[in-house]
Amino acid sequence: MLDVAKIEKLFLDSIDVKSAIIENGLLSQIAKMGDIAVNSIMRGNKLMLCGNGGSAADAQHLAAEMLIRLTSNNNREGIPAIALAQDTSTITACGNDFGYDRLFERTVQALGKEGDILIAITTSGNSKNILLAMEAASVMGIKVFSFLGSGGGKALNLSDLSFLVPSSDTGRIQESHITAGHALMEYIEDHLIEKNYIHLSK
Repeated sequence: MLDVAKIEKLFLDSIDVKSAIIENGLLSQIAKMGDIAVNSIMRGNKLMLCGNGGSAADAQHLAAEMLIRLTSNNNREGIPAIALAQDTSTITACGNDFGYDRLFERTVQALGKEGDILIAITTSGNSKNILLAMEAASVMGIKVFSFLGSGGGKALNLSDLSFLVPSSDTGRIQESHITAGHALMEYIEDHLIEKNYIHLSK
């Protein structure tokens, strides 16, 4: 027997969380992040993204959309972005030699420079490898944005700007994170095109 009611509830719960985000005025955080990111990129800086598990996949997804393209309507130059969960060799080397907690801290220190932006994606806000990366970024003069849930955890106080999903359900948080991530990347792309910093292919 098909239990469609459970599936319907999942969809309705996701809608409720997104509605709460709008009602609480949280979308202004995305626009603020976007304005800072546009100015950073126009000064020759880049976006760095990190997360664990599903959030690592979101980080790679969003970085790819900057490097390649968001939609077929905008064939444009690449926008500098990099996901910090790069490859199995880097991940396993750091895990073996220094511990997994140091992975994103090491990559921020190696690849980051003053004026860059770190986007930390974490549903709990308490992942040690994310927190260490955020701390390293702050010391280096790198702006720290975070996509959070579950009250924000320790990451909230380490963020220059945060998008905090009002939910403690991991699935609903991640769904809102990728929606917010798409909105942020489209905002950045649109404004870089408007400012003639990047150009569309004919």
